[in-house]
Amino acid sequence: MKPICFSSPLAERMDSFVRLRQASGRDYQSQAYLLGRFDRFLIEEGFNDNLITRELTEGYQQALTHLAQTTRYIRFCVVRQFCEYLALDDPQSYVPLPMRHVSTRGARVPYIYSKEQIKSLLQAAGALNTENSLFPLTAKTFLGLLYTTGLRCGEALHFNLEDFYPQKSALYVREGKFKKDRWIPLSASTCQALETYVSRRIETHAPREAPLFVNPRGSRLEHHRIYKTFRRLLGECQIPHPPGSGPRLHDFRHTFANHRLLQWYREGEDLNTHLPALATFMGHAHIQSTQVYLQATPELIEQVDQRFHTHFKKHIQNKGNPS
Repeated sequence: MKPICFSSPLAERMDSFVRLRQASGRDYQSQAYLLGRFDRFLIEEGFNDNLITRELTEGYQQALTHLAQTTRYIRFCVVRQFCEYLALDDPQSYVPLPMRHVSTRGARVPYIYSKEQIKSLLQAAGALNTENSLFPLTAKTFLGLLYTTGLRCGEALHFNLEDFYPQKSALYVREGKFKKDRWIPLSASTCQALETYVSRRIETHAPREAPLFVNPRGSRLEHHRIYKTFRRLLGECQIPHPPGSGPRLHDFRHTFANHRLLQWYREGEDLNTHLPALATFMGHAHIQSTQVYLQATPELIEQVDQRFHTHFKKHIQNKGNPS
């Protein structure tokens, strides 16, 4: 993404604000692009002052009403951060109140695959009838990796051969979301599946910096190709997938988080100690981001109910048998 060139009377302050954010270790390019929208708004409004006013911020909010609620929220958050920055030097500069949190009503409900569906999808991927002999294994390994690691689809697509460390049973994510690097430990079965795939993959004599997952032409696997294949597999496995809706590739990430939580419940583990580790594993800066991925599935509710029942029963027994 190219650097944003601001042009309004506050352009110099906007440049300073973006540099300050980037100095803290953030990429901030996407936010700078959104701030550029506000910069153009100021120009269109004929703004020629150095102070942000309440009327100006309310006018900008009004100009965003045609956008989706989530988009309005994100754009205005960046503007509010900039207003807070201006107010540090000039208390007369107006700082708007935060927008109300975006309602989740109408938000797309994640699809949680059953283990039987996962098995069916992987079997169907491995049996794909294509002219390229490697692609069925590519699709099977790619989808299996999404499920067993909870990786973002974009992160998996950007792996190179050099990012797989079989001796450590790990993958190295370079510049994931928010430009953060992290290690992804692999289970024995996942590592073995990747080693099997890589042994076939390197028959092309690809250098270590070459892409890990490739399309039938030997170039890096594209999102649209694996998505098209994925939709085909849903049909073969008789998993409902209406046009424009139905299960997504991203739902493998949701399924990973839910199945991991369900397993901890079944093993009697302390979730308070494991959830922060899950957040780090999934590349989240805060545990609140991980909670978005946890859905109240029937299996999970059953485990929660059993744990509560067991705890309550012990509490009653202890009450009746004082020491």
